[in-house]
Amino acid sequence: MKSNIIILILLLFSISLRAQIPTTNEEDEKVVRSIFDESLIDGRCYERLRTLCKDIGPRLSGSVGAIRAVEWAVQEMEQLGFDTVYKQACMVPHWERGEKEYVAAHSASMEKPLQLKACALGYSLGTPPEGIKGKIVKVTGLEEVEAMTPNELKGKIVYYSRPMDPTHIQTFHAYGGCVDQRSRGGITAQKKGAIGVIVRSMGLRIDDYPHTGTMDYGGELPDIPSCAISTKASEDLNALLEKDPDVELEMRMNCRRLEDKLSYNVIGEVWGSEHPDEYIVVGGHLDCWDNAEGAHDDGAGVVQSIEVLHLFKTLGLKNKHTLRAVLFMNEENGTRGARKYAEEAKTKNEKHVVAIESDSGGFVPRGFNVDGTDEAVPQMLKQIGGWEALLEPYNLHRYKKGFGGVDINFLKDQQVPLVGFYPDPQRYFDIHHTELDVFEQINRRELVLGAASIASLVYLIDTYGFGFTPAYKAVEKVPKG
Repeated sequence: MKSNIIILILLLFSISLRAQIPTTNEEDEKVVRSIFDESLIDGRCYERLRTLCKDIGPRLSGSVGAIRAVEWAVQEMEQLGFDTVYKQACMVPHWERGEKEYVAAHSASMEKPLQLKACALGYSLGTPPEGIKGKIVKVTGLEEVEAMTPNELKGKIVYYSRPMDPTHIQTFHAYGGCVDQRSRGGITAQKKGAIGVIVRSMGLRIDDYPHTGTMDYGGELPDIPSCAISTKASEDLNALLEKDPDVELEMRMNCRRLEDKLSYNVIGEVWGSEHPDEYIVVGGHLDCWDNAEGAHDDGAGVVQSIEVLHLFKTLGLKNKHTLRAVLFMNEENGTRGARKYAEEAKTKNEKHVVAIESDSGGFVPRGFNVDGTDEAVPQMLKQIGGWEALLEPYNLHRYKKGFGGVDINFLKDQQVPLVGFYPDPQRYFDIHHTELDVFEQINRRELVLGAASIASLVYLIDTYGFGFTPAYKAVEKVPKG
Protein backbone atom coordinates (compact mmCIF):
# COMPACT_ATOMS: atom_id res chain seq x y z
CA MET A 1 0.00 0.00 0.00
CA LYS A 2 2.82 2.39 0.98
CA SER A 3 4.65 1.78 -2.31
CA ASN A 4 1.47 2.50 -4.31
CA ILE A 5 1.09 5.85 -2.53
CA ILE A 6 4.71 6.77 -3.33
CA ILE A 7 4.19 5.85 -7.00
CA LEU A 8 1.02 7.97 -7.11
CA ILE A 9 2.83 10.97 -5.57
CA LEU A 10 5.68 10.67 -8.08
CA LEU A 11 3.19 10.40 -10.93
CA LEU A 12 1.32 13.52 -9.80
CA PHE A 13 4.63 15.39 -9.41
CA SER A 14 5.64 14.42 -12.94
CA ILE A 15 2.31 15.57 -14.33
CA SER A 16 2.64 18.84 -12.41
CA LEU A 17 6.09 19.51 -13.88
CA ARG A 18 4.87 18.77 -17.40
CA ALA A 19 1.94 21.12 -16.86
CA GLN A 20 4.36 23.96 -16.16
CA ILE A 21 5.93 23.55 -19.61
CA PRO A 22 3.53 24.88 -22.25
CA THR A 23 3.33 22.89 -25.44
CA THR A 24 4.29 24.69 -28.61
CA ASN A 25 2.20 24.82 -31.74
CA GLU A 26 2.43 25.34 -35.49
CA GLU A 27 2.43 29.11 -35.02
CA ASP A 28 5.64 28.85 -32.97
CA GLU A 29 7.22 26.75 -35.71
CA LYS A 30 6.33 29.38 -38.30
CA VAL A 31 7.71 32.21 -36.17
CA VAL A 32 11.01 30.45 -35.53
CA ARG A 33 11.32 29.65 -39.22
CA SER A 34 10.65 33.30 -40.10
CA ILE A 35 13.32 34.45 -37.65
CA PHE A 36 15.95 32.23 -39.25
CA ASP A 37 14.84 33.11 -42.79
CA GLU A 38 14.97 36.84 -42.11
CA SER A 39 18.34 36.59 -40.41
CA LEU A 40 19.92 34.45 -43.14
CA ILE A 41 18.58 36.54 -46.02
CA ASP A 42 18.52 40.11 -44.76
CA GLY A 43 20.22 40.03 -41.35
CA ARG A 44 22.51 43.04 -40.83
CA CYS A 45 24.82 41.63 -38.14
CA TYR A 46 27.76 41.22 -40.47
CA GLU A 47 27.60 44.75 -41.86
CA ARG A 48 27.27 46.25 -38.38
CA LEU A 49 30.26 44.25 -37.22
CA ARG A 50 32.31 45.45 -40.18
CA THR A 51 31.64 49.05 -39.12
CA LEU A 52 32.42 48.35 -35.46
CA CYS A 53 35.69 46.57 -36.30
CA LYS A 54 36.97 48.53 -39.28
CA ASP A 55 35.69 52.06 -38.69
CA ILE A 56 36.12 52.06 -34.92
CA GLY A 57 38.59 49.26 -34.25
CA PRO A 58 40.16 48.56 -30.84
CA ARG A 59 38.02 49.92 -27.98
CA LEU A 60 39.58 49.21 -24.61
CA SER A 61 37.85 51.00 -21.74
CA GLY A 62 39.00 54.59 -21.40
CA SER A 63 40.28 54.80 -24.98
CA VAL A 64 39.13 56.99 -27.84
CA GLY A 65 37.90 53.82 -29.54
CA ALA A 66 35.61 53.06 -26.59
CA ILE A 67 34.15 56.57 -26.74
CA ARG A 68 33.46 56.19 -30.45
CA ALA A 69 31.93 52.75 -29.92
CA VAL A 70 29.44 54.19 -27.42
CA GLU A 71 28.46 56.92 -29.89
CA TRP A 72 28.08 54.37 -32.68
CA ALA A 73 25.90 52.06 -30.58
CA VAL A 74 23.53 54.87 -29.58
CA GLN A 75 23.21 56.07 -33.14
CA GLU A 76 22.71 52.55 -34.51
CA MET A 77 19.89 51.66 -32.15
CA GLU A 78 18.20 55.03 -32.59
CA GLN A 79 18.25 54.60 -36.36
CA LEU A 80 16.66 51.17 -35.96
CA GLY A 81 13.74 52.82 -34.19
CA PHE A 82 14.03 51.19 -30.78
CA ASP A 83 11.52 52.65 -28.31
CA THR A 84 14.19 53.72 -25.83
CA VAL A 85 17.94 54.19 -26.27
CA TYR A 86 20.04 55.55 -23.44
CA LYS A 87 23.48 55.51 -21.83
CA GLN A 88 24.19 54.27 -18.32
CA ALA A 89 27.22 56.02 -16.82
CA CYS A 90 30.03 54.16 -15.06
CA MET A 91 33.64 54.93 -14.19
CA VAL A 92 36.11 52.59 -15.89
CA PRO A 93 39.85 51.86 -15.67
CA HIS A 94 42.16 53.56 -18.15
CA TRP A 95 45.32 51.70 -19.16
CA GLU A 96 47.58 52.16 -22.18
CA ARG A 97 50.03 49.66 -23.65
CA GLY A 98 52.41 52.16 -25.24
CA GLU A 99 55.16 51.10 -27.66
CA LYS A 100 55.60 47.44 -28.53
CA GLU A 101 57.05 45.20 -25.82
CA TYR A 102 60.56 43.73 -26.04
CA VAL A 103 61.24 40.43 -24.28
CA ALA A 104 64.39 38.36 -24.88
CA ALA A 105 66.19 35.42 -23.27
CA HIS A 106 69.96 35.60 -22.78
CA SER A 107 72.07 32.47 -22.54
CA ALA A 108 75.81 31.79 -22.58
CA SER A 109 75.05 29.03 -25.10
CA MET A 110 73.80 31.55 -27.71
CA GLU A 111 75.60 34.23 -29.69
CA LYS A 112 72.60 36.55 -29.61
CA PRO A 113 69.45 36.81 -27.45
CA LEU A 114 66.38 34.74 -28.24
CA GLN A 115 63.64 37.31 -28.80
CA LEU A 116 60.23 36.15 -27.58
CA LYS A 117 56.93 37.43 -29.00
CA ALA A 118 55.16 39.03 -26.06
CA CYS A 119 52.38 41.39 -25.06
CA ALA A 120 51.76 43.13 -21.74
CA LEU A 121 48.95 41.87 -19.56
CA GLY A 122 46.19 44.35 -18.98
CA TYR A 123 46.83 46.83 -16.17
CA SER A 124 50.48 45.82 -15.83
CA LEU A 125 53.05 48.40 -14.92
CA GLY A 126 55.78 49.15 -17.41
CA THR A 127 59.50 48.78 -16.83
CA PRO A 128 62.04 51.60 -16.44
CA PRO A 129 63.17 52.92 -19.85
CA GLU A 130 66.30 50.76 -19.72
CA GLY A 131 64.21 47.66 -18.95
CA ILE A 132 64.81 44.98 -16.34
CA LYS A 133 66.88 41.82 -16.41
CA GLY A 134 66.89 38.80 -14.11
CA LYS A 135 67.32 35.05 -13.91
CA ILE A 136 64.29 33.05 -15.02
CA VAL A 137 62.58 30.81 -12.49
CA LYS A 138 60.29 28.39 -14.30
CA VAL A 139 57.16 27.17 -12.47
CA THR A 140 54.01 25.35 -13.51
CA GLY A 141 51.54 27.09 -11.23
CA LEU A 142 50.79 29.45 -8.38
CA GLU A 143 51.19 26.71 -5.78
CA GLU A 144 54.93 26.43 -6.45
CA VAL A 145 55.42 30.13 -5.91
CA GLU A 146 53.20 30.25 -2.84
CA ALA A 147 55.31 27.49 -1.25
CA MET A 148 58.49 29.57 -1.56
CA THR A 149 59.94 31.55 1.32
CA PRO A 150 59.71 35.36 1.38
CA ASN A 151 62.32 36.98 -0.90
CA GLU A 152 63.24 33.59 -2.42
CA LEU A 153 62.61 35.14 -5.84
CA LYS A 154 64.41 38.41 -5.09
CA GLY A 155 65.76 39.95 -8.28
CA LYS A 156 64.34 37.13 -10.44
CA ILE A 157 61.66 36.85 -13.13
CA VAL A 158 59.01 34.15 -12.75
CA TYR A 159 57.94 32.16 -15.81
CA TYR A 160 54.53 30.49 -15.51
CA SER A 161 54.77 27.69 -18.05
CA ARG A 162 51.61 25.60 -17.59
CA PRO A 163 49.83 25.07 -20.95
CA MET A 164 46.11 24.70 -21.55
CA ASP A 165 45.09 21.04 -21.38
CA PRO A 166 44.25 19.96 -24.96
CA THR A 167 42.34 16.88 -23.80
CA HIS A 168 39.36 18.97 -22.66
CA ILE A 169 36.63 18.81 -25.28
CA GLN A 170 35.08 21.91 -23.72
CA THR A 171 37.87 24.38 -24.40
CA PHE A 172 36.59 26.85 -21.80
CA HIS A 173 37.43 24.20 -19.18
CA ALA A 174 40.99 24.12 -20.51
CA TYR A 175 41.13 27.91 -20.28
CA GLY A 176 39.79 27.89 -16.73
CA GLY A 177 42.41 25.32 -15.78
CA CYS A 178 45.36 27.65 -16.27
CA VAL A 179 44.13 31.25 -16.44
CA ASP A 180 44.84 31.74 -12.72
CA GLN A 181 48.56 32.10 -13.53
CA ARG A 182 47.70 35.09 -15.69
CA SER A 183 45.21 36.68 -13.32
CA ARG A 184 47.07 36.07 -10.02
CA GLY A 185 50.59 35.29 -11.18
CA GLY A 186 51.94 38.81 -10.81
CA ILE A 187 50.80 39.52 -7.26
CA THR A 188 51.77 36.01 -6.13
CA ALA A 189 55.31 36.32 -7.51
CA GLN A 190 55.78 39.87 -6.21
CA LYS A 191 55.08 38.71 -2.65
CA LYS A 192 58.11 36.42 -2.94
CA GLY A 193 60.42 39.15 -4.21
CA ALA A 194 60.16 38.73 -8.00
CA ILE A 195 60.85 41.75 -10.21
CA GLY A 196 58.80 40.56 -13.20
CA VAL A 197 56.53 37.85 -14.60
CA ILE A 198 56.03 36.18 -17.95
CA VAL A 199 53.15 33.79 -18.63
CA ARG A 200 52.57 31.23 -21.36
CA SER A 201 49.65 32.46 -23.47
CA MET A 202 46.19 31.01 -22.89
CA GLY A 203 45.88 29.28 -26.26
CA LEU A 204 45.75 25.71 -27.56
CA ARG A 205 47.51 26.26 -30.88
CA ILE A 206 51.29 26.59 -31.14
CA ASP A 207 51.86 29.90 -32.91
CA ASP A 208 53.59 33.25 -32.47
CA TYR A 209 50.56 35.36 -31.49
CA PRO A 210 50.70 36.19 -27.76
CA HIS A 211 47.42 36.48 -25.84
CA THR A 212 46.83 39.47 -23.60
CA GLY A 213 44.24 39.51 -20.81
CA THR A 214 43.63 41.17 -17.52
CA MET A 215 45.25 40.60 -14.17
CA ASP A 216 43.14 40.40 -11.03
CA TYR A 217 43.31 43.81 -9.40
CA GLY A 218 40.53 43.40 -6.87
CA GLY A 219 42.25 45.29 -4.10
CA GLU A 220 45.88 44.35 -4.67
CA LEU A 221 47.63 45.30 -7.87
CA PRO A 222 51.02 43.80 -8.64
CA ASP A 223 53.65 46.49 -8.96
CA ILE A 224 55.90 44.42 -11.22
CA PRO A 225 55.73 44.23 -15.03
CA SER A 226 53.82 41.22 -16.31
CA CYS A 227 53.39 39.98 -19.85
CA ALA A 228 52.37 36.92 -21.86
CA ILE A 229 54.62 35.20 -24.37
CA SER A 230 53.30 33.28 -27.36
CA THR A 231 52.87 29.51 -27.18
CA LYS A 232 55.70 29.09 -29.69
CA ALA A 233 57.94 31.38 -27.64
CA SER A 234 57.06 29.30 -24.59
CA GLU A 235 58.09 26.10 -26.35
CA ASP A 236 61.36 27.72 -27.50
CA LEU A 237 62.09 28.98 -24.01
CA ASN A 238 61.39 25.56 -22.50
CA ALA A 239 63.91 24.01 -24.87
CA LEU A 240 66.50 26.66 -24.02
CA LEU A 241 66.03 26.15 -20.28
CA GLU A 242 66.63 22.43 -20.74
CA LYS A 243 70.10 23.27 -22.09
CA ASP A 244 70.86 26.17 -19.77
CA PRO A 245 69.02 26.55 -16.43
CA ASP A 246 70.73 29.90 -15.85
CA VAL A 247 68.95 31.78 -18.64
CA GLU A 248 68.31 35.46 -17.94
CA LEU A 249 65.34 37.39 -19.25
CA GLU A 250 65.28 40.98 -20.43
CA MET A 251 61.97 42.91 -20.45
CA ARG A 252 61.16 46.37 -21.76
CA MET A 253 57.52 47.46 -21.51
CA ASN A 254 55.99 50.92 -21.90
CA CYS A 255 52.48 50.39 -20.50
CA ARG A 256 51.03 52.70 -17.89
CA ARG A 257 48.03 53.10 -15.58
CA LEU A 258 46.02 56.30 -15.77
CA GLU A 259 43.13 57.83 -13.84
CA ASP A 260 39.68 56.23 -14.20
CA LYS A 261 37.47 57.73 -16.92
CA LEU A 262 33.75 58.18 -17.41
CA SER A 263 32.19 55.73 -19.84
CA TYR A 264 28.83 54.09 -20.48
CA ASN A 265 26.80 50.99 -21.00
CA VAL A 266 24.49 51.47 -23.98
CA ILE A 267 20.92 50.20 -23.61
CA GLY A 268 18.17 49.88 -26.20
CA GLU A 269 14.61 48.70 -25.60
CA VAL A 270 11.57 47.52 -27.52
CA TRP A 271 8.65 47.90 -25.13
CA GLY A 272 6.44 44.99 -24.16
CA SER A 273 2.75 44.98 -25.08
CA GLU A 274 1.54 43.23 -21.92
CA HIS A 275 4.35 43.32 -19.35
CA PRO A 276 6.35 46.46 -20.17
CA ASP A 277 7.97 46.49 -16.72
CA GLU A 278 9.36 42.97 -17.05
CA TYR A 279 12.62 42.65 -18.98
CA ILE A 280 14.19 40.08 -21.24
CA VAL A 281 17.84 41.11 -21.52
CA VAL A 282 20.21 40.16 -24.32
CA GLY A 283 23.74 41.49 -24.15
CA GLY A 284 27.41 41.47 -25.01
CA HIS A 285 30.33 43.74 -24.15
CA LEU A 286 31.23 46.76 -26.22
CA ASP A 287 34.85 47.04 -25.11
CA CYS A 288 37.69 44.87 -26.41
CA TRP A 289 41.45 44.63 -26.01
CA ASP A 290 43.68 47.18 -27.67
CA ASN A 291 45.68 44.73 -29.79
CA ALA A 292 42.87 43.83 -32.24
CA GLU A 293 39.36 44.67 -33.44
CA GLY A 294 37.46 42.47 -30.98
CA ALA A 295 35.43 40.76 -33.69
CA HIS A 296 34.69 37.54 -31.81
CA ASP A 297 35.32 39.04 -28.35
CA ASP A 298 32.85 40.58 -28.25
CA GLY A 299 31.79 42.45 -31.35
CA ALA A 300 29.80 39.38 -32.35
CA GLY A 301 27.79 39.49 -29.13
CA VAL A 302 27.15 43.21 -29.53
CA VAL A 303 25.72 43.00 -33.03
CA GLN A 304 23.76 39.82 -32.24
CA SER A 305 22.11 41.54 -29.27
CA ILE A 306 21.11 44.51 -31.42
CA GLU A 307 19.86 42.16 -34.12
CA VAL A 308 17.57 40.26 -31.75
CA LEU A 309 15.52 43.40 -31.10
CA HIS A 310 15.71 44.40 -34.75
CA LEU A 311 14.33 41.02 -35.84
CA PHE A 312 11.30 41.44 -33.58
CA LYS A 313 10.61 44.86 -35.08
CA THR A 314 11.23 43.79 -38.69
CA LEU A 315 8.99 40.71 -38.41
CA GLY A 316 6.28 42.52 -36.46
CA LEU A 317 6.53 40.17 -33.48
CA LYS A 318 4.65 41.93 -30.68
CA ASN A 319 6.72 40.95 -27.67
CA LYS A 320 4.81 40.78 -24.39
CA HIS A 321 7.78 41.75 -22.22
CA THR A 322 10.16 44.60 -22.85
CA LEU A 323 13.20 43.41 -24.78
CA ARG A 324 16.38 45.11 -23.66
CA ALA A 325 19.75 45.01 -25.43
CA VAL A 326 22.56 45.87 -23.01
CA LEU A 327 25.99 46.61 -24.45
CA PHE A 328 28.23 46.43 -21.39
CA MET A 329 31.38 48.50 -21.02
CA ASN A 330 34.60 47.25 -19.36
CA GLU A 331 34.11 43.49 -19.32
CA GLU A 332 37.73 42.91 -20.23
CA ASN A 333 39.52 44.65 -17.38
CA GLY A 334 37.15 45.49 -14.58
CA THR A 335 33.45 44.58 -15.22
CA ARG A 336 32.48 48.06 -14.06
CA GLY A 337 29.61 48.27 -16.55
CA ALA A 338 28.11 44.97 -15.45
CA ARG A 339 28.36 45.93 -11.79
CA LYS A 340 26.67 49.26 -12.51
CA TYR A 341 23.84 47.62 -14.44
CA ALA A 342 23.14 45.09 -11.68
CA GLU A 343 23.33 47.81 -9.02
CA GLU A 344 20.77 49.99 -10.80
CA ALA A 345 18.51 47.01 -11.53
CA LYS A 346 18.47 46.22 -7.82
CA THR A 347 17.90 49.84 -6.79
CA LYS A 348 14.97 50.14 -9.21
CA ASN A 349 13.65 46.70 -8.21
CA GLU A 350 13.47 45.73 -11.87
CA LYS A 351 12.01 42.35 -12.74
CA HIS A 352 14.11 40.36 -15.20
CA VAL A 353 12.44 37.37 -16.81
CA VAL A 354 15.85 36.23 -18.08
CA ALA A 355 19.27 37.63 -18.99
CA ILE A 356 21.02 36.14 -22.03
CA GLU A 357 24.66 36.82 -22.90
CA SER A 358 26.60 36.23 -26.09
CA ASP A 359 30.33 36.34 -25.29
CA SER A 360 31.81 33.12 -26.63
CA GLY A 361 32.49 34.16 -30.21
CA GLY A 362 30.55 34.35 -33.42
CA PHE A 363 30.99 30.69 -34.34
CA VAL A 364 28.34 28.18 -35.41
CA PRO A 365 25.55 27.90 -32.79
CA ARG A 366 25.27 24.73 -30.70
CA GLY A 367 22.90 25.62 -27.87
CA PHE A 368 22.76 27.34 -24.49
CA ASN A 369 24.10 27.16 -20.95
CA VAL A 370 21.68 27.94 -18.12
CA ASP A 371 22.44 29.16 -14.61
CA GLY A 372 20.40 30.29 -11.64
CA THR A 373 19.14 29.01 -8.33
CA ASP A 374 19.30 25.28 -7.60
CA GLU A 375 15.51 25.17 -7.79
CA ALA A 376 15.22 27.08 -11.06
CA VAL A 377 17.90 25.39 -13.19
CA PRO A 378 16.13 22.01 -13.59
CA GLN A 379 12.95 23.79 -14.62
CA MET A 380 14.86 26.00 -17.07
CA LEU A 381 16.49 22.95 -18.67
CA LYS A 382 13.16 21.16 -18.80
CA GLN A 383 11.54 24.11 -20.53
CA ILE A 384 14.24 24.40 -23.18
CA GLY A 385 14.05 20.64 -23.63
CA GLY A 386 10.33 21.04 -24.25
CA TRP A 387 11.18 23.33 -27.16
CA GLU A 388 13.56 20.80 -28.70
CA ALA A 389 11.32 20.07 -31.67
CA LEU A 390 11.47 23.76 -32.61
CA LEU A 391 15.19 24.29 -32.02
CA GLU A 392 16.79 21.00 -33.10
CA PRO A 393 16.17 21.58 -36.85
CA TYR A 394 18.60 24.50 -36.52
CA ASN A 395 21.26 22.31 -34.87
CA LEU A 396 20.54 23.77 -31.43
CA HIS A 397 20.85 20.64 -29.35
CA ARG A 398 23.14 21.38 -26.39
CA TYR A 399 21.35 22.59 -23.26
CA LYS A 400 23.28 22.23 -20.00
CA LYS A 401 23.79 23.82 -16.63
CA GLY A 402 26.79 26.10 -17.04
CA PHE A 403 28.15 29.61 -16.87
CA GLY A 404 25.85 32.30 -18.26
CA GLY A 405 28.42 35.02 -18.82
CA VAL A 406 30.74 37.42 -17.03
CA ASP A 407 28.48 40.47 -17.33
CA ILE A 408 25.08 38.95 -16.55
CA ASN A 409 26.56 36.95 -13.68
CA PHE A 410 26.23 40.04 -11.48
CA LEU A 411 22.45 39.58 -11.67
CA LYS A 412 22.64 36.11 -10.17
CA ASP A 413 22.21 37.20 -6.57
CA GLN A 414 18.93 38.84 -7.65
CA GLN A 415 17.77 35.33 -8.68
CA VAL A 416 17.57 36.27 -12.35
CA PRO A 417 17.62 33.20 -14.65
CA LEU A 418 20.82 33.38 -16.72
CA VAL A 419 21.48 31.94 -20.17
CA GLY A 420 24.78 31.84 -22.02
CA PHE A 421 24.70 31.47 -25.79
CA TYR A 422 26.94 28.52 -26.66
CA PRO A 423 28.60 28.50 -30.10
CA ASP A 424 31.12 25.84 -31.08
CA PRO A 425 34.19 26.56 -28.91
CA GLN A 426 36.97 24.65 -30.69
CA ARG A 427 38.58 27.61 -32.51
CA TYR A 428 37.86 30.35 -29.98
CA PHE A 429 41.15 30.17 -28.12
CA ASP A 430 43.17 30.26 -31.33
CA ILE A 431 42.35 33.97 -31.58
CA HIS A 432 41.10 35.01 -28.13
CA HIS A 433 42.84 38.21 -26.89
CA THR A 434 45.29 38.18 -29.82
CA GLU A 435 45.90 40.41 -32.80
CA LEU A 436 44.08 37.79 -34.88
CA ASP A 437 40.66 38.77 -33.49
CA VAL A 438 39.66 40.80 -36.52
CA PHE A 439 36.61 41.06 -38.76
CA GLU A 440 38.10 38.73 -41.38
CA GLN A 441 37.89 35.88 -38.84
CA ILE A 442 34.07 36.06 -38.84
CA ASN A 443 31.89 33.87 -41.04
CA ARG A 444 28.71 35.74 -41.94
CA ARG A 445 26.46 32.69 -41.97
CA GLU A 446 27.61 31.52 -38.55
CA LEU A 447 27.18 35.03 -37.12
CA VAL A 448 23.61 35.51 -38.32
CA LEU A 449 22.64 31.97 -37.32
CA GLY A 450 23.73 32.94 -33.82
CA ALA A 451 21.50 36.02 -33.82
CA ALA A 452 18.55 33.94 -35.04
CA SER A 453 19.20 31.29 -32.38
CA ILE A 454 19.11 33.84 -29.57
CA ALA A 455 16.07 35.60 -31.04
CA SER A 456 14.19 32.29 -31.27
CA LEU A 457 14.88 31.52 -27.62
CA VAL A 458 13.79 35.05 -26.68
CA TYR A 459 10.53 34.54 -28.60
CA LEU A 460 9.78 31.30 -26.76
CA ILE A 461 10.61 32.75 -23.34
CA ASP A 462 8.56 35.85 -24.10
CA THR A 463 5.61 33.63 -25.06
CA TYR A 464 5.78 31.00 -22.34
CA GLY A 465 7.86 32.45 -19.46
CA PHE A 466 11.00 30.91 -18.01
CA GLY A 467 12.17 29.27 -14.82
CA PHE A 468 9.48 29.96 -12.24
CA THR A 469 8.00 32.88 -14.15
CA PRO A 470 4.37 32.41 -15.22
CA ALA A 471 3.49 30.48 -18.35
CA TYR A 472 1.41 33.19 -19.97
CA LYS A 473 -1.52 32.09 -22.07
CA ALA A 474 -1.41 32.85 -25.76
CA VAL A 475 -3.58 35.95 -26.27
CA GLU A 476 -4.03 38.49 -28.98
CA LYS A 477 -0.98 40.73 -29.05
CA VAL A 478 -1.76 44.46 -29.09
CA PRO A 479 0.60 47.37 -29.58
CA LYS A 480 1.66 49.44 -26.59
CA GLY A 481 -0.61 52.41 -26.12
